[in-house]
Amino acid sequence: MANTKSAMKRVRQNERRRLRNRAMRSKIRGSVKTARAAEGATRPAAILEAIRALDKAVSKGVIHRNTAARKKSALARRLVTA
Repeated sequence: MANTKSAMKRVRQNERRRLRNRAMRSKIRGSVKTARAAEGATRPAAILEAIRALDKAVSKGVIHRNTAARKKSALARRLVTA
């Protein structure tokens, strides 16, 4: 258990960040899954929404930029072949 005041604050910060990161990752997974399953006219909008979620996660430091780039590239390939 944390002893110092700064260590206790660090524990609180880490917990808040862990919950925020978990929610953001869940949103990413859901939007990417929806984009992959989308058909017809809804596909481009779903892919753009997933790309937006990935970019936001990178800016918040939740995922690495190369991971987001890889996922965005895969989604873009699906958009072109549609």
